[in-house]
Amino acid sequence: MNQLNQTSDTIRKEMFIDCRPEILFSFFTDPEKMVRWMGRHILLEPSIGGKYRIDVNGSDIAMGEYKEIIPNEKIVMTWGWEKSKVVPPGSSTLEFTFTAKDKGTVLLLTHYDLPVEEVASHTESWMHYTTRLQTLAEGGDPGIDPWSVKAMH
Repeated sequence: MNQLNQTSDTIRKEMFIDCRPEILFSFFTDPEKMVRWMGRHILLEPSIGGKYRIDVNGSDIAMGEYKEIIPNEKIVMTWGWEKSKVVPPGSSTLEFTFTAKDKGTVLLLTHYDLPVEEVASHTESWMHYTTRLQTLAEGGDPGIDPWSVKAMH
């Protein structure tokens, strides 16, 4: 049965980051590294079925659980916002793949099952955070995240 789904959509973002996959992967599994590019308080249990909680700014809190982890290659997790009725925890899926290329890594971010009206804001957010991640992973200092001090929603 070929059913057209008008209610959800997908974000795909691919970028080259000049660092090895195992280095980049650690920025997704080590809370002390992740907090330098995203959020202000982070709790991670990077194992299948493990939970995570990313407090972005004191009011916007992303939550979900890990569905698949292949070290230095892939992370799949559910994604949603605490207290959100539009994108509640577990309602969407986030996939990161890490592919070695030259001396760096091609990062592919795919965010599935987002409500159409949330695609623009999540696209903007992932552009913001992946840019910060790239700076950090390539040895730069992205500085304090301006979004961590203001409410997004």
